[in-house]
Amino acid sequence: MRCLVTGGAGFIGSTLVDRLLADGHEVVVVDDFSSGSDANLASARESAGDRLTVHAVDIRDEGVTALVAGSGAEVVFHLAAQADVRVSVARPAHDASINVIGLLNVLEGAREGATRKVVFASSGGTIYGEPDPSVLPVDESQPELPIAPYGVAKKVGTDYLRAYRAVHGLDWTSLALANVYGPRQDPHGEAGVVAIFAGLLLSGAPCAIFGTGEATRDYVYVDDVVDAFARAATAGSENLYNIGTGQETSVNALYAVMAANEGVTAPPTYADARPGELDRSCLDAGKAHRELGWSPQVTLADGVKAVLDWSRRR
Repeated sequence: MRCLVTGGAGFIGSTLVDRLLADGHEVVVVDDFSSGSDANLASARESAGDRLTVHAVDIRDEGVTALVAGSGAEVVFHLAAQADVRVSVARPAHDASINVIGLLNVLEGAREGATRKVVFASSGGTIYGEPDPSVLPVDESQPELPIAPYGVAKKVGTDYLRAYRAVHGLDWTSLALANVYGPRQDPHGEAGVVAIFAGLLLSGAPCAIFGTGEATRDYVYVDDVVDAFARAATAGSENLYNIGTGQETSVNALYAVMAANEGVTAPPTYADARPGELDRSCLDAGKAHRELGWSPQVTLADGVKAVLDWSRRR
């Protein structure tokens, strides 16, 4: 089929592009390259030939609607986003301009172009707010009570998908992602602690942990996430799915795994906790397993080794 991937030059998006091309599809990439990189698409350009088309454009541009409508895409994967929670708190209107208005531009294009389905990247770490630890890992029955503008925008994104289905018949699936990590994640852009630690460990610099280091996250490898997107193209209509491992990992434990991999014995440094950060986060992906046939395949140990190996080659 012919697919369109917004944010297709980003860390997750470009990995999805590689997967779609490997599966034999044609792919149209829409990305403004503000955080994505053309280098992320290098292997796709080499292997795909005329099956890959790249458009450098901001999804806030009204012209995106015509671009999506004219793309001939059967499925639109919408990953383009402002993804920094702290930026959303400091600049909520900026966050909404990308994550809400940009989404609407894409949805209007999908509607006008008779796209069959939109698969949306939501955020399992923010749409549920800060649930009581007793309900971890949270499943999709948990109330969506986001406490940051970024989470609000992601919740609203799924609400808009429901509305477009009701009014225009546009099919959709929303994937609430845990903390995604893997090769191509930019420690200076799409900041993730795995990428940050990898860069520091390989340079011999100390790794700083904010707070006690006992805050937990659910780390899911990018190839597993991309597999969920690929499955959602033909399954999971009108549903939100958590995509995570169901395992809590503290920052201290993550550092220990990564440092041991590199033979580093020095302890991390500690700094004041950053305001607004969740203490614990973990997702129950049982629904995705039952209905999409999806489950995570890459262990944290194997995943961080892949990140360190990729960072070393880079």
